[in-house]
Amino acid sequence: MPIHHIKDMALAVLKTETEAIADLMPRIDDHFVRACMLMLDCRGRIVVTGMGKSGHIGSKIAATLASTGTPAFFLHPGEASHGDLGMITAQDVVIALSNSGTTREIVCIVPLIKRLGVPLVCMTGNDRSELAREADVHIDVSVQKEACPLGLAPTASTTAALAMGDALAIALLDRRGFTEQDFARSHPGGRLGRRLLLHIRDIMLTGDDVPAVRPDASLGEAIMEITRAGIGMTAIVDDRHRVLGIFTDGDLRRHIHDRVELHEMVIGDMMTKSCTTAGADMLAAEGLQIMEDKKINALPVTDDHHRLIGALNMHTLLRAGVA
Repeated sequence: MPIHHIKDMALAVLKTETEAIADLMPRIDDHFVRACMLMLDCRGRIVVTGMGKSGHIGSKIAATLASTGTPAFFLHPGEASHGDLGMITAQDVVIALSNSGTTREIVCIVPLIKRLGVPLVCMTGNDRSELAREADVHIDVSVQKEACPLGLAPTASTTAALAMGDALAIALLDRRGFTEQDFARSHPGGRLGRRLLLHIRDIMLTGDDVPAVRPDASLGEAIMEITRAGIGMTAIVDDRHRVLGIFTDGDLRRHIHDRVELHEMVIGDMMTKSCTTAGADMLAAEGLQIMEDKKINALPVTDDHHRLIGALNMHTLLRAGVA
């Protein structure tokens, strides 16, 4: 098969699926709004069901709903008729996916869903189908054709259903006022969760790992402290451990460049006095932003009385998955 034919086929698939999604635009109508309102009013969970490829799409829709503030789970319709229907309660809303609208396994459990008085939202490609007629709300996800040249493999139809499911989930997210912090709480293991939930006190260096010298220390003593801590700086503190300034690797290089008589100076004369510090209760992401804005690699962490209680550096942020 010529290479250009492979590319042409792939482009044709993307074109067909793009058109299928574009055709959904006029279907964001009163039916869509009613489906959203049923889910917003739901006092239980959204139960998503579908068979075969529609089931795979339904599983993803349930996962998206659950991670964006709408409690949901996927129920296999075949298992539902063999006992798992007990997972549905009268407080729930059911979303059923079937391109044909006649999927036997789903049609079989519709009477039981109705008996429970559970609202039924159906997403099908046939508005005259049995499922469409029985649904409290029917959302049309029909497509003109599948992307498969044989017209057999669900392709454009599953893409359309997935896109409509995303539209429902994000419309609900917005209506609920779901925030980044809410998203992070349901994704604590993800990068966003770490960025939004970690505070500086959770990851900062503490105790003997925090480099500090007195202002009357020699340059040699300061360099030894910087080397010991390995974060490229040391804080300079007074008798009450309040931060007076910092001295960094960069400061040393600048003094060498300026040919300052290093051996005759104490670190209090060489430190940067107006140094930037961070608070332990700040988010780690805020500390990262400060460091990026100031173009620095480490920060002293102080309490409300400006006493040194920790240190934050870029390597710590990287290890925590924040940077």
